[in-house]
Amino acid sequence: MTDRLAPGDTAPDFTLTSDTGEEVSLAGLRGRKVIVYFYPAAMTPGCTTQACDFTDSLDSLHASGFEVLGISPDKPEKLAKFRDRDSLTITLLSDADKSVMNAYGAYGLKKLYGKEVEGVIRSTFVVDEEGKIEVAQYNVKATGHVAKLRKDLGLVSS
Repeated sequence: MTDRLAPGDTAPDFTLTSDTGEEVSLAGLRGRKVIVYFYPAAMTPGCTTQACDFTDSLDSLHASGFEVLGISPDKPEKLAKFRDRDSLTITLLSDADKSVMNAYGAYGLKKLYGKEVEGVIRSTFVVDEEGKIEVAQYNVKATGHVAKLRKDLGLVSS
């Protein structure tokens, strides 16, 4: 696992395949604020809750100048099923080789039901318009995370 990122660090750039088969790059979103969040697996209860919360907040996040990218190790085909099943409108990206997760420190040892295992560390980053990390949050909870993030960013509830 790489070191964890902190506010002020340059966000590692990436280009990943989305749930629709498009290539999406962080550099292509310069000039906008981007919420990049990492989650363990599509179509699991916690990840579904988090993705639905981001989808429900997407219009107000867009209005505040934010894009949202959800990244997991799932293949684009599974992400497409996830999007369709739960009517998700956020951009879902596949990091099958976990290289982006490793670059962000979002993959490594974590506690799961009291045991230490290697896996995706549920993490969220806010990248500013110049590509710098504004917020870095590791080991976030799936439930209530979007509301907490909105509060941290000073955004009023929608």
